[in-house]
Amino acid sequence: MSEETELPTRARFEDAYAAGRPPWDIDGPQPVFIEAAHRIAGSVLDAGCGTGENALFFAGRGHAVLGIDFLDRPIRAAKRKAELRGLAARFLVHDALRLDEFGERFDSVVDSGLFHVFSDGDRARYVRSLRAAVNPGGRVFLACFSDQEPGDQGPRRVTRTEIRATFEPPWDVESIEEARFQTRSDHSHLAFSPGGPFAWFCVIRRMDGS
Repeated sequence: MSEETELPTRARFEDAYAAGRPPWDIDGPQPVFIEAAHRIAGSVLDAGCGTGENALFFAGRGHAVLGIDFLDRPIRAAKRKAELRGLAARFLVHDALRLDEFGERFDSVVDSGLFHVFSDGDRARYVRSLRAAVNPGGRVFLACFSDQEPGDQGPRRVTRTEIRATFEPPWDVESIEEARFQTRSDHSHLAFSPGGPFAWFCVIRRMDGS
């Protein structure tokens, strides 16, 4: 099976939300972003925000936050959560490969499980898109499936080498640390590692000044 046929499609994501709550839609932010919260500064873009838990966590900490997702259903859910919790986060249906269309930049970008869904070509497009959305000196905080996770269920596995090769200068990969994704307990039938799928948590700085 080719890389392209293995990659998730829009229809598969739409079906995952239509069927209920997908495994990544947990009741709160991913723990790795809670742990890194003190490192995340200024305005925040949550790229591929899903139903908004990470974005709402940072809004609750006083950040100006915009969450985007390419599907309407999770964005509607995120807006409902923001209203119920009295939080001022914004949410938009938008393609993360077209961030240059915003006309605004952010100090920090949060990516929880988006990078690993892209093909090799779209990874490069995504990084170019991020450059238009991140202030000089700003950082991308990225959590993706790790090649340490056994099996082939779920997203593509990503290696440290692939991350560094994709984020070439003017990006500086400051750190790549071992982490775990939390998944929903009602999806325990998925054959992920006990304790949650292995992940890489990356901090990547935009170094150029333009």
